Amino acid sequence: MAKVLVIDDDPALLRAIRLGLGAADHEVITAATGQEGLNRALHSSPEVVVLDLGLPDIDGLTVCHRLRGWSEVPIIVLSATRTEDRKVAALDEGADDYVTKPFGMAELEARIRAVLRHRRAGPGDEQDQSVTVGPLTLDIARHAADLDGTPLELTAKEFEVLAYLATHAGKVCTHQMILMAVWGNSFGREARYLHEYVHRLRQKLGDEPGMQIKTAPGIGYTLTEAEQSPADDKPAGS
Repeated sequence: MAKVLVIDDDPALLRAIRLGLGAADHEVITAATGQEGLNRALHSSPEVVVLDLGLPDIDGLTVCHRLRGWSEVPIIVLSATRTEDRKVAALDEGADDYVTKPFGMAELEARIRAVLRHRRAGPGDEQDQSVTVGPLTLDIARHAADLDGTPLELTAKEFEVLAYLATHAGKVCTHQMILMAVWGNSFGREARYLHEYVHRLRQKLGDEPGMQIKTAPGIGYTLTEAEQSPADDKPAGS
């Protein structure tokens, strides 16, 4: 199955995860601190990282940020915190999924399968393309974007949302389509996350009135390069 690195300072939880995932034929590596986890991630090349946010030495968000500096390994965050801003912060730092403690082993194993499917499939078939929509240009392979030649400072998830809209420019992309493409199946109904990311993208694009990223109320969003009539909007994939 997969090599899974679990970073958590709870010895009982580490034992439970090692036994539970081991029974599903996963190879489990454990670390009790953030620094130990970063070292093991570097030297063991895990296929998935399961990361607790409440670590004794380094905040889990910092561990996530550092991992994302050199690795695209899928990260599933574990936390006893249920606040939405903490979840958004973790996703913003590059986490692929978020599981709230306590959780069932079957759920964790299912989420591991989901992030592996998503990462192996990639966020789209357009990975080697450069996409231009009006003044906006995205280099999909390099995860770089610029507006009228000026580089945009985007987080990993902001870029992925914008890239999905850009590769389907002119078409209505539903909330579920975007969420599943960027975050995977488990976030297909979490539209509130998407609203926050679109709000921040509009700020960075200077598009706060929503003239380039248009809202289809109750449905989703369309990225356009110019004004167009509603009759021109077509669902992505049509």
